[in-house]
Amino acid sequence: MFKQLTAEAGVADQYVISSAATSDEEAGNPPHPGALQTLKKHGLDASNHRSHPLTPTDLEAADYIITMDTTNLVDVRERLPKAEQAKAHLCMDVVPGQAGISIADPWYTHKFETTYDMLTESLPLWLDQMQQTRREASPHE
Repeated sequence: MFKQLTAEAGVADQYVISSAATSDEEAGNPPHPGALQTLKKHGLDASNHRSHPLTPTDLEAADYIITMDTTNLVDVRERLPKAEQAKAHLCMDVVPGQAGISIADPWYTHKFETTYDMLTESLPLWLDQMQQTRREASPHE
């Protein structure tokens, strides 16, 4: 979803976007059929996506690590050096009045549309924040 968002905003070339799992349980597997169906309904094709576990290289390379729930946030922060833990966030933290709110994993809840709606609400705000950070870091661009 975030890749499409950056493409639509004309800034896809400014970001390297990756999706990774905090476990290797589903490594190599495609998204849940319910996720694929929901994304397809909204014009997105994730049929070629495969799960892969988050690696130390992923953690080191990332400027932002956005997690859907607190369990994954804690897991990610435990893997990061203390000085870098602030780059890990909950997805809903950028939505006014929603800081600290988890997005329930639809793999278990089967509420794929709810997850899609929450991501649709939060991801544009993340892009805005990232773009603002880029502008502040390079004020003469």
